[in-house]
Amino acid sequence: MTPKKLKNPVKKLLKFTTMASAKFQSNLMSLQSNLLNFAYMLTSNRDDAYDLLQDTTLKALDNEDKYAENTNFKGWVFTIMRNIFINNYRRSVRSATIVDTTDNLYHLNLSQDSGFESPEETYGAQEITEAINEFSDEYRIPFSMHVAGYKYNEIAEHMNLPLGTVKSRIFFARKKLQERFS
Repeated sequence: MTPKKLKNPVKKLLKFTTMASAKFQSNLMSLQSNLLNFAYMLTSNRDDAYDLLQDTTLKALDNEDKYAENTNFKGWVFTIMRNIFINNYRRSVRSATIVDTTDNLYHLNLSQDSGFESPEETYGAQEITEAINEFSDEYRIPFSMHVAGYKYNEIAEHMNLPLGTVKSRIFFARKKLQERFS
């Protein structure tokens, strides 16, 4: 074989690869608006959506050689975007995990939704218990049993009341507590 004969097939291969790459890029560019809409749906933030779109486009271009012809190109690119979003989400959750290194585990002993509330904004168990004990028996007993873990039907059987009455009394007791402490 002469170098001249090798040159022509290589040129044809390069030309085919360039044409395939141009078609790939064209297909990718035609999906940009659809990808942006999907990214916005995932992130609910315009700037994050543009970042996700850019990451997806770059990853698709980097992995062009892994795309198999005659497969769903749109599905392939959207899957890349979804996977990038999931990986970024998992990474952010992992980085947001707080490890309490204090000696007395102070941060772990706070209620999760407290947001480091001040003592003035919290109520002691004694205050809540006193408020519950001020209820008449018809509200106090079913509410206390419910807080203790009894199911509605167990409370109804114990008190010889209809199930709806028990649910209603627990609801109104809870409402009274909310009004008192709000």
